[in-house]
Amino acid sequence: MAALPDRYFVVGHPVAHSLSPTIHAAFARQTGESLVYERCLCPLDGFERTVRSLAADTHGGPVRGCNVTLPFKFEAARIAARRSLRAERAQAANVLCFDSEGWLADNIDGAGLMHDLQHNEGLGLAGRDVLLVGSGGAAAGVLGPLLDTGPRRVLVVNRSPDKALALVRRHAALAEQCGVLLQGRGLDEWPAMGNEPGFDLLVNATAASLAGSPLPVAASAMAAGWCAVDLMYGPAASAFLSWARARGAARAIDGLGMLVEQAAEAFHLWRGVRPATAPVLAQLRASLGVLG
Repeated sequence: MAALPDRYFVVGHPVAHSLSPTIHAAFARQTGESLVYERCLCPLDGFERTVRSLAADTHGGPVRGCNVTLPFKFEAARIAARRSLRAERAQAANVLCFDSEGWLADNIDGAGLMHDLQHNEGLGLAGRDVLLVGSGGAAAGVLGPLLDTGPRRVLVVNRSPDKALALVRRHAALAEQCGVLLQGRGLDEWPAMGNEPGFDLLVNATAASLAGSPLPVAASAMAAGWCAVDLMYGPAASAFLSWARARGAARAIDGLGMLVEQAAEAFHLWRGVRPATAPVLAQLRASLGVLG
């Protein structure tokens, strides 16, 4: 009798919109890996209970891991027996591996974003000035890999200055090691964000796009030829991307490339095989009608 395929899930609330099953199915076909990948809608008050139940369920095949999306990334890092250095710095995780050594939590959001920006979009980040808006799970996941690329300075801003400063403190040693000026501030401490011009890249790691809310960032804070990146993708990113273009952004990039690249990181972590991302990203952009 043939062995049952390994199973994987994306766990979140909501989760019906997730493209992860489509992406991982494409990776499996491309690499010949035998696996099943499904969505799991998790109660807001039942993340750990739900994930432990998934991991213990062998019906239909062993469950080897899961991706974790909003709003459970911080909780995912806490419940794992082992954490990667990336997850430790972020104190958030978006991928779990279930194995005999105990659960491993990792954060691959930043690796996915940096690969998309540098390789797919051709953006050089070394020596650049970066404005990172937000300090939640998404911002926490991208800050470490961003520092590794060697920007000149990174300013983290958030409505709560304490959260911005806490995120900066966790990455202070890495910033020093990379020679990056890393700072954190609250939005109220920097009215209209117009008094420190010169940022080359604006990364929106907030949920402002979902609410259709503009970011309080003045165009005067940005350097000529600046680029804007939203970690959301598709319709959820359209409001921010339009806002950025209207304020003179030379390029406005959504998070679809990041989604595909971090999925490839997870696939490699789980299966030991690295799939090609370009054809999958092109297929998704064509099906969604979203331009790169």
